[in-house]
Parts: sequence; C-alpha cells; structure tokens
Amino acid sequence: MDPITVAGLAGTALVGAMATDAWQQTRDGVVSLWRRVHPERAQEVGQELMQLRSIVDERGNAEVEAAMTQLWQLRLRDLLLADPALTAELTAQLARLTEEIAAGGTSPDAQVVGSQHLEAHASGSGRVYQAARDMTITEG
Repeated sequence: MDPITVAGLAGTALVGAMATDAWQQTRDGVVSLWRRVHPERAQEVGQELMQLRSIVDERGNAEVEAAMTQLWQLRLRDLLLADPALTAELTAQLARLTEEIAAGGTSPDAQVVGSQHLEAHASGSGRVYQAARDMTITEG
C-alpha cells in the first residue's frame, strides 16, 4: 500500500483504538515510529496521544473524533513521507490492531454479552443522556 493510504487507515484505527484494551499498545507503537524518525519529538507525541484520549473521553462525539482522526491521518502521512520505509511496519501494526479489535480487544477479565443499539430524540430544551458503559453527569 502507498504511504498516504496507510496513514489514512492508521489514523482512523488510532482514534478507534482509544476505546479498547489495545490502546496502550497502539500508542506505544505510534511513539516508536516517531522515535525512529524524530526521536526528539517521541515523548511529546506520546503525551499528545494521551491528551487525545482524554479529550475524546471528555467531549467524545462524532465531530471531535472525526477532527482527531483527520489530525492523526495527516501527522502519520507526514511521518511516512519523511521515511517511506516505515510504511510496511505501520501496515503490520495496523493488521495486528485490526485482528486484536476483531477478536474482542478486551482483557481476559472482561466479558462482552450481546450488543446494544442506542437511539434518542430530544426537542426544545430537552436533554438526552445515553451510555453503553459508565456515565457521570455533573450539572451545576
């Protein structure tokens, strides 16, 4: 695959991995790529990825995730264009991540049963709160 396609897929997978047990491994893999091309920026990239996860956790909606996906697609594209040899490595990491998420991507302690479909409609000043897992709502 060409670097631009791989970067697009990897950026999407990176943001998608935040909600899985594969996140730490994914983050570490991205940091290791930076360490090879721009070692002076590797630690900063790791911190940015942790910040990304907290931003999406706090304000997680489709628009935020789409913006973060585009940002990391561009960053990964630039990295691969700076060192095209990394394309094969990132492709392999992407394949491992996809397999892990497809296999459940959960820790041995976790058990997933069934599936959920959430849908809500609000009008006027109505509010909707939905969660497929834990939710904390704090209103002033």
